[in-house]
Amino acid sequence: MNVLLVGSGGREHAIAWKLAQSKGLSKLYTAPGNPGTAQCGQNVPIGSDDTDKLLDFARQNSVGLVVVGPEAPLAAGLVDVFEEAGIKAFGPSAAAAQLEADKAFAKQLMRSSSISTAESRIFDRFSDAKAYIASRDEPVVVKATGLAQGKGVFVCDDPADGILAAERIMVNRTFGSAGDRIVVEDKLLGEEASILAFVDGRNIYVMESSQDHKPIGDGDTGPNTGGMGAYSPAPVVTDELMNQITREVFVPLVDGMNRNDRPYRGVLYAGLMITGGGPRVLEFNVRFGDPETQPILARLKSDLLEVLLAVCDGTLDRVTLKWDPQPAVCVVMASGGYPADYEKGKPITGLEEARQLDNVIVFHAGTKEQDGSILTNGGRVLGVTALGKTIAGAKARAYEAVDKIKFEGAYCRRDIADKAVRTTSRK
Repeated sequence: MNVLLVGSGGREHAIAWKLAQSKGLSKLYTAPGNPGTAQCGQNVPIGSDDTDKLLDFARQNSVGLVVVGPEAPLAAGLVDVFEEAGIKAFGPSAAAAQLEADKAFAKQLMRSSSISTAESRIFDRFSDAKAYIASRDEPVVVKATGLAQGKGVFVCDDPADGILAAERIMVNRTFGSAGDRIVVEDKLLGEEASILAFVDGRNIYVMESSQDHKPIGDGDTGPNTGGMGAYSPAPVVTDELMNQITREVFVPLVDGMNRNDRPYRGVLYAGLMITGGGPRVLEFNVRFGDPETQPILARLKSDLLEVLLAVCDGTLDRVTLKWDPQPAVCVVMASGGYPADYEKGKPITGLEEARQLDNVIVFHAGTKEQDGSILTNGGRVLGVTALGKTIAGAKARAYEAVDKIKFEGAYCRRDIADKAVRTTSRK
């Protein structure tokens, strides 16, 4: 089968890397792709938002399955376009993708489905939001309701900072129309976990757990980013807790989407805070997480293409996934200045030396190829991923690979997976 993968980030390189191992794959195309996806198949110079060209390409190249990676084309209805044309597409419809594209909708659905989440209020006027936040004595979290590439969330221990965050979103329009409305919610305390599941509209298959690291700085300090690293599995998620999450989060969510005539098919991502009172939902995403996808797919031993087709066909109940018991750690190497302004076009060296290490995969995210050289081309540049017999071993191997890669202004957190190392060392 010919497959068209839409997207150009580290998530897409990880998906391409895994799809390239599938027995049923004939040809893999990635639009627009990056130098990493080019190693797995053929890149196609079509943007992920160019619906007409993507559809024409799929028809002309006998594409049997389209896999949509990023959230923006999902929210814009790219899956709907392909399905209407009779081409299988993996991912939710535009209506179902509102679960991520509109945090206010997600909050309302969680309430009606009795899914545990933070207490919140929704505002479409800054003056109202300001008055509410000013009345609070406790820390608040301020979120743009629309798509903001993971950067539209502000955790504010001082309500005064919450007012500034609301002003930045709603008045200064930092995130454009994504900030037309905001959600202001209570800050939850605990340890975060990311749980991803395949959903075919009826059946749910939960993947191995993971934990993302959103803030830019060590110790979870500084502004939020798209993600500075991740590891899988997350020791904080026990088998008992995973069963509870499936029962109390995924099942009612899928049921709620069906009740709202928005059947969910694709990958459903639940960002959770594991609190003293149990798991509570921070957010839902409607696609593979980035960078969680990198360590999760590094551990997947089953054929990814077969799973994606089962989701499209509604036969997920016939699938059994096998996982490498070894943990995996992904460290994101970012451009200096990210998540604010940064420069592009910096030459990257040491990629081959890093790849030669055992159990290391270097996933490209913000890179480009020019005259035979690999250059930086984004904020998050690489996702250096390693497997190990233990979390500590995987972390050590990942940072060993990171230290072989050089580019001007390169930055990474140095504490990825430390929480897991501490947890496992106490057992």
